[in-house]
Amino acid sequence: MATGVRRTTLTLPAAPVGPAGPLPAVRAPGDVHRVELPEGLELPPDMARQLRYAPLDSLLPVAVHDGYGRTRAETTLDALVIENDRLRATVLPGLGGRVHSLYHKPTDRELLYRNPVLQPANFALNGAWISGGIEWNTGATGHTALSCAPVHAATVPAPGGGEMLRLWEWERLRDLPFQVDLWLPEGSDFLLVGVRVRNPHLNAVPAYWWSNIAVPEDEHTRVLAPADDAWHFGYERTLRRVPVPESDGTDRTYPLRSEHPADYFYEIPDGDRRWIASLDGAGHGLVHTSTDTLRGRKLFLWGAGRAGRRWQQWLTEPGTGGYAEIQAGLARTQLEHVRLEGGAEFAWLEAYGPLAADPAVVHGTDWAAARRATGDRLEAVLPRAQVDAAFAAWRPYADAEPKEMLATGSGWGALERARTGHDLPGTPFAESTVGPDQRPWLTLLHTGDFPRGGGVPAAPLVAAPWRDLLESAPPGPGTDYHLGIAQWHAGDRAQAVRSWERALAHGADCRPLYCLAVAEETAGETARAAQRYAEALACVPDEEPADGADGAEGVDGAEGVDGAAPVGATGRIGPLLPALVRAAVPALLAAGRADEAAAALGRLPEAARGDGRLALLTAQVALAQGDAHAARAVFDRGFDVPDLREGDETLSDTWYAVAEALIAGTRPVTPDVRARARAEHPLPDRYEFRMRAVGSA
Repeated sequence: MATGVRRTTLTLPAAPVGPAGPLPAVRAPGDVHRVELPEGLELPPDMARQLRYAPLDSLLPVAVHDGYGRTRAETTLDALVIENDRLRATVLPGLGGRVHSLYHKPTDRELLYRNPVLQPANFALNGAWISGGIEWNTGATGHTALSCAPVHAATVPAPGGGEMLRLWEWERLRDLPFQVDLWLPEGSDFLLVGVRVRNPHLNAVPAYWWSNIAVPEDEHTRVLAPADDAWHFGYERTLRRVPVPESDGTDRTYPLRSEHPADYFYEIPDGDRRWIASLDGAGHGLVHTSTDTLRGRKLFLWGAGRAGRRWQQWLTEPGTGGYAEIQAGLARTQLEHVRLEGGAEFAWLEAYGPLAADPAVVHGTDWAAARRATGDRLEAVLPRAQVDAAFAAWRPYADAEPKEMLATGSGWGALERARTGHDLPGTPFAESTVGPDQRPWLTLLHTGDFPRGGGVPAAPLVAAPWRDLLESAPPGPGTDYHLGIAQWHAGDRAQAVRSWERALAHGADCRPLYCLAVAEETAGETARAAQRYAEALACVPDEEPADGADGAEGVDGAEGVDGAAPVGATGRIGPLLPALVRAAVPALLAAGRADEAAAALGRLPEAARGDGRLALLTAQVALAQGDAHAARAVFDRGFDVPDLREGDETLSDTWYAVAEALIAGTRPVTPDVRARARAEHPLPDRYEFRMRAVGSA
């Protein structure tokens, strides 16, 4: 039975991802993958170069997705199944092409951690991300901005007969198309995956890829790779080389023996086969291997500490077991970008399947024997030469045109094809996929003028060719607003400010004011930033018209507690006001304008202020106004911040600031007060999300 591909549906409790945020992503991203190298650390030359190469200083042009809550309902999703007589893989094309399940029929085993719920959380570069399964991370360091986005999907002929499932999309952070081909040869216990990232441009572009595999975790789980050293990266943002398996007195190849979340990037010697496996106490589990282009291997562990367990509960359903991640990437670490020359491509083959090895050896104290036994078992069931041969067999099929379309992604690839005429065999970006986000840009391309009226499009473009078109277009609110965004992204901050000021003069809505506020914040002008935010708030009505202040369909209320829709005086709150309030309140507090911050929160309906994101701001405002008891009452009532960022310690910082104020009153906060605050007001489990040792730098 060669690969067959079929449509199906999957029904799970899910919290909706929600629409893109209404404000442009002009703020610098909060990068948990920023690394501070210790003095004297020796790095391989290519690694040192790639750590410094083209880090993101902006999420533009992608939009932030933070409109989700934590209320889940039974939801039916489109799914695609790839199946032979040994394996069944279930893929979710609406969620970045994630492989939700990989089921091995002969042993009746699920090889992946299959999340029983779909709960967005703030782990992707642009916000919404869902844990579990296999995800395809491209673009820049971190979880891809396509984590919760639809991708194109179709069937194509597979090497040796049968069908492949092809997934493809245009990645906007780097303007690179990619494809993922999945198939199951007849009688194979391994899912084969051919991946290609192409650079159709004349200039070199930074590329990034990590395939991320969630695997079940318990106290017996061990992760093995052919390495004696690893690069450790923790949430203190430092990188250091450590021995494998044991460092600091603990065997780190068992995920639950560590206390805090951490990454371990394995240093696999050149020429050795590249693989990584997660095996349980009986020696059974999943193994991943690839051709040599995919050089990196990584273990991510949550650890057994309070925060790691809290994050696991946050991302799934309490009581359903935890997971670790084994990963494979283009570079040694996820902190690097790799140069992809103009007109070139990266291509490789991956294999995912079951593995069984002698548990006495796998879990023995001899690390060399354990990894040698695991590698030998892999060679027995899937020889390295067979993987290389499968890659060679796939290459002629990579350009095969799709036979049957199964799912549709975005229209950004079609827009780029319209601009450049790129010929990308195997990954058609059809003109029919152009949608509302792309049409204004298509008009600019064809007429030289950005369309007027109907509000400002929510989706900017920032690449140099589009910036050139905007500079040549007649001035207008949309033209100048988007030109400012493109100039900001290019680092021309002064020109961006001038463009946003022209957009306001031409009658643009409040978004240029928001951009000007961010510009002042970036320049360190706290007072001026607060004033710009106040002006932006002043130009947004409390209740927006039915077509929305952003030209999109209006909503009956902003998201409230756990996704509930608050109702104002006449029941209509648009997306701009809550988004601006969330952005403005911290700036107003920083400028000492606590009463204005309170007034901004007061413009929202009561139900909206119960949303966890706004509840936290309410506590911070009360504290700034000198009412620590009111601030503590917010915490005591309880709230959740649905889009709490990975590595963000705002919750714990605010909790202890309130505790210190309760103890100190009007007196200065001394070290003794801080110590008492931590002793007398311990942080509740509900608010414990710190991913590093308490008190670490």
